[in-house]
Amino acid sequence: MPNYQFIDALADYLQNKYPSFPGRELLRLEHCPEGMSGDFTLNCFKFAKTCSANPIALAAEIVDFLKTLAGIENAEAVKAFVNFTVKAGTLHRATLATPDKLLNDAKLPVEKRKKILIEFSAPNTNKPQHLGHVRNNTIGMAVASLLKRVGNEVVQINLVNDRGIHICKSMIAYERWGAGATPESTGKKGDHLVGDFYVRYNRELSAEIDALRKARPELADKDSEELAPETELGKATSQMLRDWENNDPKVRALWEKMNGWVFAGFAQTYRRMGIAFDHTYLESQTYLLGKDLVADGLARNVFAKREDGAVFADLGKLGKKVVLRSDGTSVYITQDLGTTLLKYRDYRPDGMIWVVGDEQILHFQLLFTILAKLGYPWADKLEHLSYGMVNLPSGKMKSREGTVVDADDLFDEMVDLALGACRERAAGEEAVSDAELARRAEIIGMGALKFMLLKFNAKTTITFDPAAAIRFEGDTGSYVQYVCARIASIARKAAEKSITPEGADWDLLDHPSEKALSVRAGLYAEVLCTAADKRDASGLVDYLLVLAKEFNRFYRECPVLNAESPELGKARLALALSVHKLLADGLATLTIDVPEAM
Repeated sequence: MPNYQFIDALADYLQNKYPSFPGRELLRLEHCPEGMSGDFTLNCFKFAKTCSANPIALAAEIVDFLKTLAGIENAEAVKAFVNFTVKAGTLHRATLATPDKLLNDAKLPVEKRKKILIEFSAPNTNKPQHLGHVRNNTIGMAVASLLKRVGNEVVQINLVNDRGIHICKSMIAYERWGAGATPESTGKKGDHLVGDFYVRYNRELSAEIDALRKARPELADKDSEELAPETELGKATSQMLRDWENNDPKVRALWEKMNGWVFAGFAQTYRRMGIAFDHTYLESQTYLLGKDLVADGLARNVFAKREDGAVFADLGKLGKKVVLRSDGTSVYITQDLGTTLLKYRDYRPDGMIWVVGDEQILHFQLLFTILAKLGYPWADKLEHLSYGMVNLPSGKMKSREGTVVDADDLFDEMVDLALGACRERAAGEEAVSDAELARRAEIIGMGALKFMLLKFNAKTTITFDPAAAIRFEGDTGSYVQYVCARIASIARKAAEKSITPEGADWDLLDHPSEKALSVRAGLYAEVLCTAADKRDASGLVDYLLVLAKEFNRFYRECPVLNAESPELGKARLALALSVHKLLADGLATLTIDVPEAM
């Protein structure tokens, strides 16, 4: 909350009269409810007990005090609620008259700042990233940005699954049907090329399974997963994995070549989204980690052995979790134990966050519980930021059948939609180059995609409609960008008329829509800090939409370039430019750029 002088004065008054009153932080301002007069409401129920006072009587007392302050225009009590109106100049000077201070207010005190490691994306190198990865990436980078924005040190981590049976599927398909194809010879991004062979593998495997069922009717009731190892292709793939683990030179060379193609493709996708990781771990380098932790835990009776030799952890209500198979091989959680310890030793963070779909909720509960049982004191600082599925109106994605919505294709569709809208709007402008239109479309299309994915709490399963997300009107990122572009246009036209914001008289801005902007602006720091604390960007999205709508109402009701007087125009221009700073800062925190024109 901004340093409103009237709140400081009220806090001093209450502390002098009621020594038990703890301080200013209890005086939380809220918007005055619709239908009631006032800029703010103060709920006396929330702090009357600390004063040992009756809430209704205390509200009446506060009204009497506020009326003595020069910056207060009016105050009234409605039971235990105090509704009051602040004089325009007092309100603006505490908020939009000093926008840089508003932006700075969102920084946490130094003693509350932390070093936080956040892991997201985590693609496999057997196919390109898809719509699910886009939601993961968008949430991960926005939460990382929020945490940085309020002053934390953030380390962005990617853990790429670059080994295993699924990787061998693409490899063996390429070996059999690739005919020496390369990204250069086919004109395809490397991750798309490799993904094509993953799809080909599953098509060929399905054909072998169908043939096996026809040849052996007794297998008709068995599902495909059970039958895959019985096929020639399935056996060859398992052999390739064993060869990889045994460092077969030919298999390793093919693996390195195809992974190189995929990583080059991923790099393009990440650049387009604006993602830069501080460290990328590879599962090919970490998959053997964790066995020593299991051995140590077994020696300390944290784990126990079954009769068949498997090692397990008894986790009470969570059940018993095997951490080492009877043949001595690792399970997935074994690797995660080792990788988590590796990351902690590499960075010594105050906390770690994993952005992973909600189907892995139990996995992370098991992981965190086992680490706590092993005695790591930082185990209670680990968080799983889960998220729900994202679908298109046409339905769910099915990567094995090749009907997955590729991230790059989705990006292209969003930008194409934005380009069409930009061309329509540019029709009335002086000649705008194709390159400039393409630049605008990229900013608007990618911004619309991110904004819409962040509009909902991460745990919500959503349907993403590209055409709806790109609209310049409604609850979209394009709408907020459009308001920014409108303010930039006002500033350019004002400069042509030699109207400047310097020396603005903020006392002139007493129209309700002008005051509403400063009231909203005063909440900005709190919105940012709450969003960072909750690891949820949707609150910031909602805030930006409301602020943008309130600016458009101001724009309709309060002319800037044709104001009633030059002094009023100057003040309104200063107000508009300050709103632009907040909107641009909020979008940047969501990792969304702002175009100068739409």
